Amino acid sequence: MQTDPNNKQLATRNRKYLYFTVFIAGMSTLAIEFTTSRMLQTVYGTSNIVWANVIGLVLLFLTVGYFIGGRWADKRPYLSTFYALVSFSGFAGVFFLLLTSVILKTAASAMAAINVNAIAGSLVGVIVALAVPVTLLGCISPFAIRLAVTDVAEAGRISGRIYAISTWGSLLGTYLPVLFAIPLLGSRVTAVIFGSLLLVVGLIGLWQTQSRAKVFSLLLPVILLPVVLIWTQGGIKAYDDQIFETESPYNYIQVIRQEDCNYLLLNEGQAYHSFYCDGGRVPRVSVWSIMLAAPYFTAQPDSQRMAVIGLAAGTIPKQMTRVFGPIPIDGIELDPAIVQAGRDYFDLTEPNINVIVGDGRYQLNQLTAQYDLITIDAYKVPYIPWHLTTREFFGEVKAHLTDDGVTAINVGRAPNDRRLVDAIAATLLAVFPTVHAIDVPGSLNTILVATVQPTTPDNLARNLARLGAVDPLLRAAMETAVTHLVPTTPADVIFTDERAPVETIVDSLVIRYLLQEGATGLPGLGQ
Repeated sequence: MQTDPNNKQLATRNRKYLYFTVFIAGMSTLAIEFTTSRMLQTVYGTSNIVWANVIGLVLLFLTVGYFIGGRWADKRPYLSTFYALVSFSGFAGVFFLLLTSVILKTAASAMAAINVNAIAGSLVGVIVALAVPVTLLGCISPFAIRLAVTDVAEAGRISGRIYAISTWGSLLGTYLPVLFAIPLLGSRVTAVIFGSLLLVVGLIGLWQTQSRAKVFSLLLPVILLPVVLIWTQGGIKAYDDQIFETESPYNYIQVIRQEDCNYLLLNEGQAYHSFYCDGGRVPRVSVWSIMLAAPYFTAQPDSQRMAVIGLAAGTIPKQMTRVFGPIPIDGIELDPAIVQAGRDYFDLTEPNINVIVGDGRYQLNQLTAQYDLITIDAYKVPYIPWHLTTREFFGEVKAHLTDDGVTAINVGRAPNDRRLVDAIAATLLAVFPTVHAIDVPGSLNTILVATVQPTTPDNLARNLARLGAVDPLLRAAMETAVTHLVPTTPADVIFTDERAPVETIVDSLVIRYLLQEGATGLPGLGQ
């Protein structure tokens, strides 16, 4: 078997650098995976289906890379070939991830207009673009093992060390992009950083082992420079109405302005999460407005203190403040960047709204106050976080309610599929004596209202009849709630902390809906 002369000296001269290269390659592999998933998130969302496809494709391409890399290493076990592979992997990581961002910018416009052909074409382009760098990265570890093993007696020890070093790098590749690089610099610059780092490491190794490649290898960064300068310019999405966008550790955040109103969009942007119109105008009764009617399901409605789980940019507490006055409201929101967007673009400045940044369930359990109303609207479309749907969680909510308290939760459904609504209703009934359901007109949302004391729908109608002089928004919300009350039909399923198949139900609901209605049934950006 032909042996590279450089390979004989590997143990004394180049093994440490080989290990360092494997470390950087492991880091870059995970960084590319997470950066790609963040890019896809802006168009295709963060559903389990999207995550499963991203992870599945990465594993598939890595598998191909392992196979190719092993065969390649046996045929050409040269250090110069290895570092050329590393260099091209870094080049591909930058070039093809930036190409992905360009493709997705087109896909975002197609998604807004529900252009199915363009969406599908963009998805194919993304898969092809992802295949090249990940497959090349998969070639690196088996190639490195082939070079590092100079004695068959140490094959197990060396291969174990290389996989350990690669996985160690992968740990950094998991945390650095998600927690630091993407929130601070954006997904495109993150791709440039990690891909370029691998490219530089590969070029240094190539220059050390193949002097004739020095001039030729400089072509790679020369080619990349204009690509980086051109493809990192402009916004992530190209919307005419867009006035703000940013990336946080949790979301891609976007604010668009239509007429005199600002709307908060997250990730794929197929649903508004908050809105604010100039001067506080509320143009219509929405999902958030229906929450105003929740206290009136009790015989003696009281609204002295409230909490909101899923604050977003503050639409619910702002409408509560408008209707009920400056009552104390604790608003819990996971993403601090969304809160900042609320302050900057949604006039979230009311002094009675106490903003708490953190996980809804954890932060609720840190509070000691008792509330007359707790609302829950923590969607990451199309999912509700499962830990906010369980019997144990609703027990914690009840413990924070007054004796006549009420909780209201926003739940999604399909036109002929209420499985999620019925399952959450059943779970609420395991904790509360009464649950009411309101189908929000013009949407695929149902508001479930659970009361600490036994109540009847007649309470809402009676309270509406004796309202007197109140804010017109409250009257409109109550009239809408009375008109759109529907029977509660609890399912046999009760969600618990041990078993809460929320994602399974939502996945099947979405797939069934798309098969029946097609993609044109999805709401567009202007709806």
